[in-house]
Parts: sequence; C-alpha cells; structure tokens
Amino acid sequence: MRDDVFFEGADAPRRFSRFWLLLILSGVIAAAGVVADSDATVIGAMIVAPLMTPILGIVLATVLGDRANLIRSWGMVFAGGATAIAIGYGVGLLVAAPVVAATNPQVAQRVAPDLIDLLAALATGAVGVIALVRSDISDTLPGVAIAISLVPPLTVVGLTLESQAWDQALGALLLFATNVAAILAAGVVVLAIYRIRARADAAADRPVGEKPPSPRRSIVFIAVTLLIIAVPLTVTSLQSTEQISLEADVRSAVVPWAEDHGWDLVGVTTDGGTAEVTLTGSVEQPDTDSLTSALEDAGVDPARVTVQFVPAYVVELGPSE
Repeated sequence: MRDDVFFEGADAPRRFSRFWLLLILSGVIAAAGVVADSDATVIGAMIVAPLMTPILGIVLATVLGDRANLIRSWGMVFAGGATAIAIGYGVGLLVAAPVVAATNPQVAQRVAPDLIDLLAALATGAVGVIALVRSDISDTLPGVAIAISLVPPLTVVGLTLESQAWDQALGALLLFATNVAAILAAGVVVLAIYRIRARADAAADRPVGEKPPSPRRSIVFIAVTLLIIAVPLTVTSLQSTEQISLEADVRSAVVPWAEDHGWDLVGVTTDGGTAEVTLTGSVEQPDTDSLTSALEDAGVDPARVTVQFVPAYVVELGPSE
C-alpha cells in the first residue's frame, strides 16, 4: 500500500514526474471538455487525473501516523489543485465568451453541490480505499476515477474565475473539497475496519517502550472538516428542495389555467423563493385574476410569481397568386 500511494524511496523521482505530467494533461483535457460541453472528454480527464493517489496517501499516512508522508501528500494535493485551477484559468483566456453556468451545462453541474454529492463521494471514496487494500478488486479503480470528480471541478474554478463568476468558482471549489473530505473520511473508516494500523504496529520494529505516533489529531481534523463542509451542502440541499417544490406547485396551477385560456407553458424558472413563468399563445393577453386564484389554491403566494406572456403569430405560407 505504501508503494502505491507514497512518493518516497528510490522510485520517488519517477513517481513525481508521472504525477505532474498526468495532472497537467488531465487539466488541459478537463478544461477543454468543459468548454466544449463534452461528457466523453471530461470523463477521459477523470480517468487520467492522478490526484486520487496523494489523497489516498493522506488517508494511509493519517492511519499510520506517518507525519512526513502526511505533509508530502497534502502538499501534492494543494499544489496539484492550484495547478489545475491555473490551467482552467489559462484555457478561459483563450475563450471569447464567458464560461459560466448559464451557458454551459458542464459548469452548471459542478457549481451547486449538495448532500447527495457528499453521499456519493463517501461511497466512492470507500470503494477507492477498499480497492487499495484488496488487490482482487483493484480493477474498479477506473470506475472510481470516473465517479469521483477531482480535476474537472478545479478547472471549472479557473474558468469561472476568469469569467469573474466568483460565486460559481466558490461552488466548484466546494465540490472539490467535498469529494476530498469524503474520500479522507471514508478511507480512515475503511482502513480502521481492515485494522491496517494494528497490522503496521505489529510489523514495526520499534525499541521497547517506544509508542507509535498517534493519528488522533489528523482524524479529528478530517472529521471537523467534513462537518464544516456539510453545513453549506445542507443549505444548498434545502434551497434546491424548496425550488423544486415551488416549481411543482406553480406548474400544477399554471398548466390547467393556460390550457383553458389558449396559452402554452414554455417553462418555469425558479431563483431563490421566486418563480418566473413563460407562456406563449394568442396575441391578446388574458385576464390574470383567475391565475392568481389558482396559485393561491395551490399554496403559492402570487407575489412570488412573475408571468411573461410571449405572443405567438401563426402565418400560413402558400403559393403566391
């Protein structure tokens, strides 16, 4: 396990060069995939990205109480993360239009993480660490790389920073931090279940009376970090639930009313506690008093809803006389 995740020993220079080569290439691939809105390209970047290795190194170093490798692994994660952000920012300079959530689905997927993302990251992190412990299921690592998004959110941070979308950059950075914290927490639990620390202590050749280094501080740090990250994720989840509920209530009131008045619902857009309804239909705008009553019956405050009527003109094209 040490050979798999630690950057130490005679093989360290080769491992360092491989890490940076793959990180730079995966950053370019991810940024290009996000800009081009290509799922296949972004998935390719996930598979190439090497950030999972130092993160697993943090897990193992934490459990073993290996201070030197713990610091080295954290340094690799921070330096690698900063490099991926810089690559995203650089690619953003080459793009004429801003790369933001409103115009790019790849960005929109990564700027509003919630508790579901944390749950998925915990499960994925557990699989990754189990694959590290058990060689018989190590073939699952490519799937883990795809499931856990590490480099793409970092390049989104760079792209949105270049576009001056500060809140979206912060959201993408939160997604990356969520995934890292989840891997660390799940990893520590998995290694504890497999009694890796006990096995390492039993195999260590220490002088009589010398106590093994304690991992308590690192474990407490990981637990506190996970709890802190869970706070904004909970807020985001509650806001998302409220918006979904508001949209459903508005639709239930607007659709029957629109059909009765000869208009078609184009869409409902929610933002915070408000909703904007877009309708298209006949040129004459209908009376909205009955729509107000329908919204109230659905439990929606009409003051929270704005309706945009877009007249539709029908022109029959035929042969000229």
